[in-house]
Amino acid sequence: MSRDQEPSHVTDRPDGRTGTERPLRAHARRNREKLVAAARAAFTAADDTVPLDGIARAAGVGIGTLYRHFPTREALVEAVYAAELDDVTTSASALLDELPPERALRAWMERYAAFVATKRSMLNTLHSAWASGRLATPATRERITAAIGTVLAAGARAGTLRADVAPDDVTAMLLGVFLSTVADDEPERTHRLLDLVVDALRPPGSS
Repeated sequence: MSRDQEPSHVTDRPDGRTGTERPLRAHARRNREKLVAAARAAFTAADDTVPLDGIARAAGVGIGTLYRHFPTREALVEAVYAAELDDVTTSASALLDELPPERALRAWMERYAAFVATKRSMLNTLHSAWASGRLATPATRERITAAIGTVLAAGARAGTLRADVAPDDVTAMLLGVFLSTVADDEPERTHRLLDLVVDALRPPGSS
């Protein structure tokens, strides 16, 4: 083969990349997504002391692949936390597309409860990393409060949720629910308390 010839499976691209690079990047992206999903499941079921090789096995990849994407446990925990936070904050608008505001709020509270459960399992690693400055402290409460504000505003326009409630007050109420039930193994109690929060947000006289 002459110098100016290329193997038939490599194609020229206008941006200078070869045709073999995109599938590799897509494959790496899928592996990363599988690792984050496996870690989310593991941390929710147990805590962030779950062995990393177990997470790699659950994702269907080798431990070397895990370390290429996440060189430290902190890096993996940060990725899981960021993915969970993105999901819970963006789900508010998605639920409003499917449900009336008061029902969207109740469904979103369940999603937020799941986020808190995952976060709780990672707190030791997160707090250590935030305190040391190795990880940036995310604007979690601000983003959660903004999501609540989106649903409250929709409910106020529809007349099914109170218009005189500050979103941050609802955030505080929800955190109170989760903190008061942290030691319980009674999900039904959490559900009852969340129902009470939604009832408190209905306009006076509504059923």
